[in-house]
Amino acid sequence: MDGLRRLGIDEIAHRKGQRYLTVVIDHDTGRMVWAGKGRDAATLRAFFDALGAERAAQLTHVSADGAEWIHTVVAERAPQAVVCLDPFHVVAWATKALDMVRREMWNELRRTGRAEQAATLKGSRWALVKNPSDLTGEQRTTLAGIATTNKALYRAYLLKEQLRAVFAAKGAHGRTLLAGWLAWARRSRLPGFVKLAKTIDRYRPLIWNTLDHELSNARSEATNVHLRVLTRRAYGFHSAEALIAMAMLTRGGLCPSLPGRAG
Repeated sequence: MDGLRRLGIDEIAHRKGQRYLTVVIDHDTGRMVWAGKGRDAATLRAFFDALGAERAAQLTHVSADGAEWIHTVVAERAPQAVVCLDPFHVVAWATKALDMVRREMWNELRRTGRAEQAATLKGSRWALVKNPSDLTGEQRTTLAGIATTNKALYRAYLLKEQLRAVFAAKGAHGRTLLAGWLAWARRSRLPGFVKLAKTIDRYRPLIWNTLDHELSNARSEATNVHLRVLTRRAYGFHSAEALIAMAMLTRGGLCPSLPGRAG
């Protein structure tokens, strides 16, 4: 743990039944430096106990999702560190609000007896949630139809895409776009996005940090993918400790001396 400056903190389910690990990675090396059983403040405090006050004081940046328990513990143990809110999670909130609008409209169409329109709308989910550059020709046609016949749903789609553009812009330009996005979402007359605007406004200082320092949880997500692959290859682990030990060998860069082997 020596020399840590920029950390990513995330959680991952390692078994069924809501069993989680808290995983800490080093942004500068990409290595996993620590993992613990659970996803709460007590688990993260165990990491800072192992890190120690002197090394915690050297941290400059921490990336995380919107989990308040992470922000609280970082503020307690490393108050000088700049906390950056992961862009992927923020855009995922907008995608969830968009899907809520789509489902509400689908239910309304079914209630009013417009089954054919409801069926068309039900099949439009991927056209709405995928990045524009990844759309197929058929999905682009679906999206164009929505723009013409369903103004409210298309407005929700544009709000989701504009939030992605905020993080693509970064810096002062990103801050300006975020202010415009908040004003638009508040007056959108879409309950899901009006509510989301309140959430994003609450996290605005952390989002500003993300725009200014360009830090995300991408390395943490890559580590989580690695842990899932380890679990699948092993057909599951009987304990969190076994998975953590294997992850530290493969993702943490550890190379212990093995009995009976030279070098």
